[in-house]
Amino acid sequence: MKIYGVAFLAACFLLGQLAGKYLGIALGVGGNVGGVGLAMLLLVLVNDRFYNKTSIHPETKSGIIFWSTMYIPVVIAMASVLNVKVALTGGWVAVFSGIIATSCCYLLIPMLSRLAKTKGTAE
Repeated sequence: MKIYGVAFLAACFLLGQLAGKYLGIALGVGGNVGGVGLAMLLLVLVNDRFYNKTSIHPETKSGIIFWSTMYIPVVIAMASVLNVKVALTGGWVAVFSGIIATSCCYLLIPMLSRLAKTKGTAE
C-alpha cells in the first residue's frame, strides 16, 4: 500500500507549491516563496495525524512513513539545485541569506540535541 504514501506526498507537494506561489504573489516576489518547506511541514502534519490518530491498515502506514522519509532526499535535493542556480545569479544578498540561514541551523543543533535528550529520559 505504498501508493497511499505517494498520494499523500504528491498532494502535500502540490498544496505546498500552490501556497508558496500565492505567498510569493502576496509578498510581491516573482516566484515561489517557501513552497517546498510548506509542503514538507504539511507532510509532517499529515503523517503525524494518520500515524497516531487514526486506525489504518499497517501497510498503508508503512507506505506513508516510507514516502515521508523519501521526501527529504528527493524533493529537497531537486529544489535546492534550483535555489543554488537562482542564488548564484541573484547576487550576494541571496548568497549571504543562505549562509546566515545555514549557520543558524548549525547553531540550533546543540540546543535541539539537549532538548531531545531531556525529552527521551522523561519517558
